[in-house]
Amino acid sequence: MPAVMEHLISLGLTDQKIKETLKNATLTATITRAFSYFPPGVELNSTQKPLLFQACSKMKPQSAQFLELIVKKILNHSLDTSLRVDKALEYVLANVTKATFDESDFDTACGVGVVVTPEEIERAVETTIAKYQEDIVEQRYRFNVGKLLTEIRAALPWVDGKALKSEVDVQVFDLLGPKTEADEEKIVKKRRDPPVANAPKAVSAIEPTVNSGRPDGPRSMVDLMRNVDFHRPGENFKTDGYVVTPETERLLKEHLQRTGGKVRTRFPPEPNGILHIGHAKAININFAYAAANDGICFLRYDDTNPEKEEEKFVKGIRDIVEWLGYKPYKITYSSDYFQQLYDFAVQLIKRDMAYVCHQTAEQMKGFTTEPSKWRNRPVAESLQLFEDMKNGKIDEGTATLRMKITLEEGKMDPVAYRIKFIPHHRTGTKWCIYPTYDYTHCLCDSLEDITHSLCTKEFQSRRSSYYWLCNALNIYCPVQWEYARLNVNYTVVSKRKINKLITENIVNDWDDPRLFTLSALRRKGYPAEAINNFCAQMGLTGAQTSIDPAALEASARDVLNLTAPRTMAVLEPLKITILNYPHDGPIQVPVADFPTMAEKGTHMVWFDRVVYIEQSDFMENADKSFRRLTPGQPVGLKYIGSMLRVESIVRKSNTVEELKCRIEQCTATEKPKAYIHWVAKPVPVEVRMYEKLFMHKNPEDSNEVPAGFLSDCATDTIRTVCGYVDTHLANSEVFDKFQFERIGYFSVDPDSRNGQLVFNRTVTLKEDTGKIN
Repeated sequence: MPAVMEHLISLGLTDQKIKETLKNATLTATITRAFSYFPPGVELNSTQKPLLFQACSKMKPQSAQFLELIVKKILNHSLDTSLRVDKALEYVLANVTKATFDESDFDTACGVGVVVTPEEIERAVETTIAKYQEDIVEQRYRFNVGKLLTEIRAALPWVDGKALKSEVDVQVFDLLGPKTEADEEKIVKKRRDPPVANAPKAVSAIEPTVNSGRPDGPRSMVDLMRNVDFHRPGENFKTDGYVVTPETERLLKEHLQRTGGKVRTRFPPEPNGILHIGHAKAININFAYAAANDGICFLRYDDTNPEKEEEKFVKGIRDIVEWLGYKPYKITYSSDYFQQLYDFAVQLIKRDMAYVCHQTAEQMKGFTTEPSKWRNRPVAESLQLFEDMKNGKIDEGTATLRMKITLEEGKMDPVAYRIKFIPHHRTGTKWCIYPTYDYTHCLCDSLEDITHSLCTKEFQSRRSSYYWLCNALNIYCPVQWEYARLNVNYTVVSKRKINKLITENIVNDWDDPRLFTLSALRRKGYPAEAINNFCAQMGLTGAQTSIDPAALEASARDVLNLTAPRTMAVLEPLKITILNYPHDGPIQVPVADFPTMAEKGTHMVWFDRVVYIEQSDFMENADKSFRRLTPGQPVGLKYIGSMLRVESIVRKSNTVEELKCRIEQCTATEKPKAYIHWVAKPVPVEVRMYEKLFMHKNPEDSNEVPAGFLSDCATDTIRTVCGYVDTHLANSEVFDKFQFERIGYFSVDPDSRNGQLVFNRTVTLKEDTGKIN
């Protein structure tokens, strides 16, 4: 029988637990090492078995050198409870950077030798029960004794749990006596009412104090980030995978002196395109985590690729960050640190941790490449060549600086610097060598004293190079945390592919409302609050998921339902002339901006002899299910209290062009089956309505779309109509948002010029079967 199997059996694990444990190579190796510290002939008793397994399964890699100590303490009964083992693990992790280890301090922290006597337990229980006696007597055996146990354990941390629970039970029984029939009755839990259909699903991450309208509703992003279990500033070494060196303690102390212990995050976009919906999650996570912990967040432009960077993208990114409601503590650029990054590279070469290589990009591509024959070239030679690269003496593509490390994914010796004879948007022609992301990212984080480097899961494979590079240079090393990126179906977010859609004239620009760039969503009419709430609803998870656009649309409706004033608009007008119009001329009628919230105000709309209704609200030959206007069926006009009845139809080329109607008062006995919206004295507007750009959920999937994503573009994804709105909208400004009653939510487009308004449909109204919208 293999030794590891013997160890697992001797720990008293079940067959199922043994199978699970064998799948964990790290844990089985730790258990094997733990047993290697046993003196000959020593066997575990029933109490020690689970304690040893607990110690092995919970021990962090960075504190593994203390495994022998903890095993010894379990064997000599110093660590004789689960609580003491947990405290031991906490202590060694907290002291992993210390140059010396104080075993007596360890014993004190773990309560070694501390005995809580029965008399102490009895007194503590008496005191605590006396404190809550009134509540206990009132609630009897329904009182939550967990409250008592928690409070007593805080006072007697090393108390035996079983002894404590037994004493509490005895004293509660002495106080209350035996259980009565009433005590034995089960409490019937009240059913929760189903959530209100139109209740908002989340509150804005910008204003975390705003009530969501539902006591159990999803939290804001700031609330969400308050409960994330990240490390505290200065406790980087407690994080799984963090590499501890002899310099770590000093570097962390100096870091805390510079930062005052504040949380520091950063959002580091590349200024070579517009931000998309996935970036919204990154913005929210970084800024919200800083806000939730009274910290600061940098906006840092990762401008290390001069080929594609433009100032318009720099401005566009900042505009979007501020639109989402976040204000950067400071705006920085990777290019701010070009000289320091170069100096760091020289240090790496001098330490023989980097070298100048002449392999081509094609030769370096992939994960099974041949090691470079220049890997072991003399340090002095690499130093001279690197200086020649900087001074423009070597042609582009013929030399790179590579780091001597293999990434988790198997990539050997990633490139740190490459030559590009392209002016930089900020530094001009000062540099002709530019650092790569793998090299720049962690060093800029270090230079800015970032505490939490939050990034998406695809960067997990770069974590080892992140820690290696900071430690190789003996500089402060932040902690990298990864989360799942936000993927949305029926779209592409790659900058290259969006650019292709633009150049192929499939979409107009980066802010085309059919895209899922943040500028496109803003133009379409999505409120910033809706984007932030959507990100909060997605949560912070490591599991990759793809979300249907309907979820984002629902978030927009939740916000717009509370913020977009109602108004009447007609998208496909049909003229109505009222033959018996009861007034001498046009009149104004007050209409509530929000029908259920009168305090939010009203607006005035015109009513006149000629009004316009939707073509779809009239049907000449209708069946019984049609509830609106027909030659034999009247329909009500909203806000007028009257109904229209058709007298005659005016046609042109067999098309209904106008209806001549009579108006009648609604009475208790004569009521219409439905009420419709209308517009009088209208202002003509252009209205754009958009559909999904792609036909398949994943247009980049070669199995679903073998001819490529361009072939998956749907036709007729934009429809433009000339509609009518009431005159009170004439002075609307760009991005003003309204609910067009019975139609959907619309926003004023930036194309609006000289009094000619253009509206984009943001989302339709929710479907509600059995009710006419």
